Amino acid sequence: MFYVFAVTTIAGGLFTVVSRNPVHSVLWLILAFLSSAGLFILLGAEFVAMLLVIVYVGAVAVLFLFVVMMLDVDFAALKAEMARYMPLALLIGIVILMQLALAFGVWTFGAGVDERLAAPVVGGVHNTEGLGFLLYDRYILLFQLAGLILLVAMIGAIVLTLRHREDVKRQNVLEQMYRDPATAMELRDVKPGQGL
Repeated sequence: MFYVFAVTTIAGGLFTVVSRNPVHSVLWLILAFLSSAGLFILLGAEFVAMLLVIVYVGAVAVLFLFVVMMLDVDFAALKAEMARYMPLALLIGIVILMQLALAFGVWTFGAGVDERLAAPVVGGVHNTEGLGFLLYDRYILLFQLAGLILLVAMIGAIVLTLRHREDVKRQNVLEQMYRDPATAMELRDVKPGQGL
């Protein structure tokens, strides 16, 4: 099962990048997320697997799919623009690969790495219970600060992208509150068989 999930994860990631149709690309991304969740289940991290399915597949990937399908984007123009910057992108990619080769070529693990990498959870507890103990007891301040940073980032994104367009009819609350009830409605005597 490990090899099945691993091959489908790699294939999903590869086809996400090389697919020409953006809708197909998002569907391949969903396959990669589901296969990664299967790998997490094999590792015994059921909570992280369900979190991956619920958050990434259920929210992020579906949001990507709706955005790609609803926006009328000219993908031919985007690909032409991308092809113009392809030599620079290849150069940057080669430099990054060379840096990774240099870094991993001399990589060695120090003594006692297994003890440092292990999560400091009390033995004999379930995976989800241990994760909850870490997040909500030991690292509660960092967890709350991360949530506050995400909230500020969300408000900043809304403020930066909010545009007041003149051609959109907006609600004026004060004008509605201070209107005169006598002029708000008009009675008309419509004769039978006659339009307004």
